[in-house]
Amino acid sequence: MERRVSMADVAARAGVSGQTVSRVVNASPRVDPATRQRVEAAMADLGYRPHRAARALRTGRTHTIGLLVSTLATVGNSRMLQAVADAAAARDFALTVMTLGAAGDADVSDAFARLAEQGVDGVVVLNEATAAAREARIPAGLRVVVVDAPPADLESVASVDASAPYNTVQTDHAAGARAAVDHLLDLGHATVCHVAGPADSFAAAQRERGWRDALTAHGSAVPGLIRGDWSAASGYTAAAAVVASGATAVFCANDQMALGLLRGVSDAGLDVPRDVSVVGFDDVLDAEQFRPPLTTVRQEFDRLGERAVAVLVDAIEQRDAGVRETVPTTLIVRESTAPPAAV
Repeated sequence: MERRVSMADVAARAGVSGQTVSRVVNASPRVDPATRQRVEAAMADLGYRPHRAARALRTGRTHTIGLLVSTLATVGNSRMLQAVADAAAARDFALTVMTLGAAGDADVSDAFARLAEQGVDGVVVLNEATAAAREARIPAGLRVVVVDAPPADLESVASVDASAPYNTVQTDHAAGARAAVDHLLDLGHATVCHVAGPADSFAAAQRERGWRDALTAHGSAVPGLIRGDWSAASGYTAAAAVVASGATAVFCANDQMALGLLRGVSDAGLDVPRDVSVVGFDDVLDAEQFRPPLTTVRQEFDRLGERAVAVLVDAIEQRDAGVRETVPTTLIVRESTAPPAAV
């Protein structure tokens, strides 16, 4: 069996002490850049990887973070899982995932307790899991970052340790929705219908708010809301109400519902964008391959994951607390929007 490369091996190759190698491994600032570079080069040459269990004994940290999520069945949550996993790996953190189920009916306090028992250093709470976590009790010392939750939700989380810092990282959903509606109104549409997400979703509520704000700012009528559930099937069902209303423009709260809407409008004998313009939200990987290619609001999942992990690591290392960070969105104009036929 091949012997594992040790810190002593690295120290010998780099010509430094074992303590210096330990400081480099644990990201101590007490190492000058030239020495750090020499040690890192020796680690790369020898294929040295820090032993997590040994490092945990030395530092009291496992270099593992937890991810608490209601479900991974939605496109947004699965993309956020990938983004958080990539960001954690880039910082040499392992990731433990715990799902609550689509209804979020699991005991969330127990979920936090189990993650703490597994030795995670902190937890990222994702999207719809926020609502389920409101009444949860967080074990003392466990740092938490909530993705997509208003400060009021954050502050309502009960903690065993009242001094524990809670942080939020969220997409600017409302601004993205306003950009989508502004785009449609600027094309000449009199108003814009909205196929909204679930009523208990923070992201859906913020996108609905942006839709209403944009219509009000333009002096346009606010149509009745059409409620979906994030799925393409609910978007397809919504198409009947859109067609019956005579709407010429629709803003869907996510791309999956927009996909279903495109098919439903087509099945009703109408053309997108000639008869109905459609805008989605998220810019999923296949949005450009829809027929027609979908105009949508790009949500920066990679940036969200990177910032959530970065903010959590800062909290774990007690460098920062009380962070409220917002990640901007971008309107991506493609072929599913055009001026109304009468214009």
